[in-house]
Amino acid sequence: MTGAEHSTAPDAGQPDGAGTRPGDRWEWDAATYNRIADPHVRWGDDVLARLRLTGAERVLDAGCGPGRVTERLLARLPAGRVLGLDRSPAMLREAYRRLTPARAGGRLFLVCADLGAPLPLRRPVDAVLSTATFHWVRDHEALFGHLAAVLRPGGQLVAQCGGAGNIATVVEALRQTGERWAGPWTFATAEETRARLERAGFRKVETWLNPEPTPLAAGGPLEAYLETVCLGAHLDRLPEAERRPFVEAVAARLPRAEIDYVRLNIVAERA
Repeated sequence: MTGAEHSTAPDAGQPDGAGTRPGDRWEWDAATYNRIADPHVRWGDDVLARLRLTGAERVLDAGCGPGRVTERLLARLPAGRVLGLDRSPAMLREAYRRLTPARAGGRLFLVCADLGAPLPLRRPVDAVLSTATFHWVRDHEALFGHLAAVLRPGGQLVAQCGGAGNIATVVEALRQTGERWAGPWTFATAEETRARLERAGFRKVETWLNPEPTPLAAGGPLEAYLETVCLGAHLDRLPEAERRPFVEAVAARLPRAEIDYVRLNIVAERA
């Protein structure tokens, strides 16, 4: 990246990441995610409601995915701008298509970059919004430092991600299949997240956990959700022929057709 803000072309390549390891997720089935991610959009509405806006701010959507929550953010910024950042080119291509009017009007810029590395923004933003993303970043100390570096003094950070205890039944089902890899996630507690944010230069920090059990239809819908949202990094490590049986084996070991989400909520201000 050059450091210039710009709308990423649909064929944008993979960003250079710092601190990544084998098993980190670079790419997604963005079209399927876009179709089935209604829970994430619902959580996004809750997070967006906590963001104080006049309508003219510059806001970073950190982990914008296919742009469904970004679209709602843009509606609250009629005189502002949004920087939609994601490290998945496929997700950005979906956002590129969905948000064409905002891009054409100069209200949206899409950036392919990794939250685990310093962020390529030319000037500070007024606020950072993020939904269902931070748990995909392994080093939260570095993550919050990178966000603080691009947020103006007094600017808001409002976010939600997977927290301690998130998808515990999925993790147990993985263990029962014989899978020994712990997964690509960082599911932090509210207390350790508060301490990390304060060390990164945030104040007025509020963090809390809340359960969000999400029932799904058994069979195909549950398996499609597991494959696209929860197990993608595990499937990336398997030969193609083993992926479908693996998803079915995990689904069969869940106690019910439900994902036992636990959400970590963050509200903070840059000191």
